[in-house]
Parts: sequence; structure tokens; C-alpha cells
Amino acid sequence: MTATIKPAKGAPYARIMGVGGYRPTRVVPNEEILKHIDSSDEWIRSRSGIATRHWAGPEETVAAMSVEAAGKAIADAGITPEQVGAVIVSTVSHFKQTPAIATEIAHRIGAGKPAAFDISAGCAGFGYGLTLAKDMVTGGSAEYALVIGVERLSDLTDLKDRATAFLFGDGAGAVVVGPSNQPAIGPIVWGSEGDKAETIKQTVAWDVYREETDVRFPAITQEGQAVFRWAVFEMAKIAQQALDEAGVHPDDLDVFIPHQANMRIIDSMVKTLKLPENVTVARDVETTGNTSAASIPLAMERLLATGAAKSGDTALLIGFGAGLVYAATVVTLP
Repeated sequence: MTATIKPAKGAPYARIMGVGGYRPTRVVPNEEILKHIDSSDEWIRSRSGIATRHWAGPEETVAAMSVEAAGKAIADAGITPEQVGAVIVSTVSHFKQTPAIATEIAHRIGAGKPAAFDISAGCAGFGYGLTLAKDMVTGGSAEYALVIGVERLSDLTDLKDRATAFLFGDGAGAVVVGPSNQPAIGPIVWGSEGDKAETIKQTVAWDVYREETDVRFPAITQEGQAVFRWAVFEMAKIAQQALDEAGVHPDDLDVFIPHQANMRIIDSMVKTLKLPENVTVARDVETTGNTSAASIPLAMERLLATGAAKSGDTALLIGFGAGLVYAATVVTLP
């Protein structure tokens, strides 16, 4: 006799209920970066749009920053930590292969015994986590899911690399995803192009240290022009596809929150998508730098906190980076 398995019952739809962010207290201007590379403030600003970035201190660990951001998101969502049924952390700068940093974060925020795991999807990691959380809520495996994007990229920055020394910053952004009676997180458009994996990578693998003692600590390196061309010409297509999948026209958008990699990439995407002037565009990269998986939730948090965006606005999110991977979706802001 074949047993009948009772299916899980989830919410009809899911939405972002709350958002929180944490930026380290130390602000690093371009002048400090210029102590290590032959460049200028004008060159850095013209190439990337970055003026300052935040770098974490010894106590501002990946876990500590995540706990701060998560606490704000949970409070903003109006739920208790005990109600969180899943913790998803996207990061490339947690240096322990195991256990997942998500388990420590879940314990420290008082979440009880939720599912907890890390994902590695580079700068698209927040989009990946958001989609997993949405599917958990609608699939019935969690009523509320916490998604965190967090990085300490200052630990993986080669200060002598003129191409990347000025790019990266630290921080954590978090959202709570929960049940909704109407669609508030659109279909995901995501994918990977592994033939371009060498364009953004860690300089050496961790296992090198088992055999070689004179190897410099790993850093992130990238082929800047190749990444720029890919992002400018391909990601606008992915963003448009996400709009089409959600049935949203550019004229219907209120907010555009792209991964904060480079101001020129952001401006090019705005132009290619032909976004109306009334659409608020996140340009957090100027003062935060590239924080990889944390960049979209951090930019979202700042727009809402400053009033540049408001609850209920329709926003297009797109992340892209190492892999090369990408993820784009349309959401209703909390």
C-alpha cells in the first residue's frame, strides 16, 4: 500500500516585510586608498563614482554586522526573532568552510532552531537568497525567512592592485520575507555564464596554504573592462526580462536598485532601459563602495530611511557578479 504524503501548505504569495542595514563606523576616503596605489581621486571617481567606503574594525565581524542588520529588519517587519523559520546568508567573506555562519547568526538573534545556511553567489547573492526565501514562504517550509547579504571585502582587497584597491567596502543588509495576500515579489530571472568565471575570482585557493608558505593572502581580482562590457550590454537585457516577466513597464516603476558595482554601469543601465526621470535610482556606491551581496539591501535600506523611496513602491532589483552570475526581480518595497 502506498502512503499518501501530506503536502506542505504555504502562503499564496510572499513579500518583503522589513529591511535593515549596518555600515561599519570607519569611513575610508579615496585619499587613504591613494597611499597604496599610483592614481588620483579624480580618476577613481570618474572610473567608478566612488568617493568613500566603509571598512570594518576588528569587532565588526561578518556575524556581528549581520546580527545588527537582522535585528533592524526583524523589528521593521513587526515580528519576533522566534518567528523566523529560516536564515539565509549570502557572503564570500566568511572564511570558515564549515559551519555556516548562518547558524551562528540565527543563535545570536534568538531565532530558536530555524533552517540556517550560507550561499555563495557573489554580487547576485541577495537576489538568489530572496528567491529561495519567497519559495520557502509560498511552499510552506517557513512562515518567515530572513535573508542577509554581508561582506567584509576589505579582508580580500589587495591594496596594491590599482584596478581593484578602491572598489570594495564592508557592510550587511537584511530583509524579512513573509506571507502576502497579493504578489509582491515577481518572477526571478537568474542564471550563470561559467565560461566567464575567470573575469572575477579569488587570486589563489585556500588549499595552496597547505603546501606553500610564501603565498600572499588571497584577494579578489577582476578583468575590469570585460566585466564592465558584460554588465553594460547584457544586464540591461536581464533587467528588461525581469520587468516583462512581472508584467511591469518601465513607466510603472518607482525605484531602480541595481547592484552597486560602478556608477557608470548604473547610469548606462538607466539609459538603456529608458527609465523615466521620476524613477528613483539607487547610487549608494558613491559612499559605500561595492559591498557585493550586501549592496542591494543596503541601498534599499538607505532609500527608505532617507525618504527617497517609500513603502509600497514598485522596485526593480538586479545583482550581477563573480561566476559570472545574475539575478533580477521586481518587488514591492516594505
